[in-house]
Amino acid sequence: MTYDWFALAAAASWAVSALLSAQPSRQLGVLAFTRWRITALLLVFIPLLLWLGSWRQLNATAWLLLVGSGVAGIFIGDTAMFACMNRLGPRRTGVLYATHALFSALLGWWLRDERMGLQAVLGGILVVGGVMVAIAWGSRRDESHHLETVRGSWHWGVALGLTAALCQAVGSAMVKPVLLSGVDSLTAATVRAGATCAVHWVLFASGWKMVRAQVPLRGKTLGLTVLSGWVGMGLGMTLVMLALHGGDLGLVGVLSSVTPVMVLPLLWLVQGKPPARGAWVGAVLTVVGTVLVLTRQ
Repeated sequence: MTYDWFALAAAASWAVSALLSAQPSRQLGVLAFTRWRITALLLVFIPLLLWLGSWRQLNATAWLLLVGSGVAGIFIGDTAMFACMNRLGPRRTGVLYATHALFSALLGWWLRDERMGLQAVLGGILVVGGVMVAIAWGSRRDESHHLETVRGSWHWGVALGLTAALCQAVGSAMVKPVLLSGVDSLTAATVRAGATCAVHWVLFASGWKMVRAQVPLRGKTLGLTVLSGWVGMGLGMTLVMLALHGGDLGLVGVLSSVTPVMVLPLLWLVQGKPPARGAWVGAVLTVVGTVLVLTRQ
């Protein structure tokens, strides 16, 4: 189905964005990096939205749902994810964050009475399981890094990772009825990003030191930040909005969760080292599960 391919394309764009984001996120700090990448995106999206005039189709309910979706799914979700990463490291965070597919499926069943056939359920289990295997057992012994060290209470880290996954699913669930009402994907993506950006700039105006950039935003750091925003948030978020237009909430969550597996060949290309054996096993499971989902009746 076309909507399935939109979800997979969103996952691919997030995989590319993840590599683009690594350096500027470390240099600027998480909150400063997120603030500037969203601002860079809105500098393109807002003039386009004003030119098209599509924002006029929004009523009060749509505004409320889109703002809530942006704050929950992007601001709270991303903040919790990066906080989890600081405690547990990126590998363990990836395993926890992959559960957003399960949360999406449960919310789709509860809120929209969505039902999956046996083949789709089996495919979804293989996809999520494959992603977790690829992340959990996808690193080599010689690739250990200080970022993988657990800092503080691991219980809080797990709670933050699951919170990030739940917020991602809740954000998608909130935007779904707005899209079904006829609001286009660009409008929905712009309002969600705008709400998140507004919260970031309010925090910046408060003078909180944590939101300040650690280095000046210029040169390569600026270029990577802008490109990351356009690819990951601009293209990726618009594609997932298109997927949600006609796709089931649960299946969109499943297919868009394959980003960590899509990162593997990109890392191989960049680093010149093939993935570990566990990553290959997880990738095969994910591919088989994805094929089952795509070929369901």
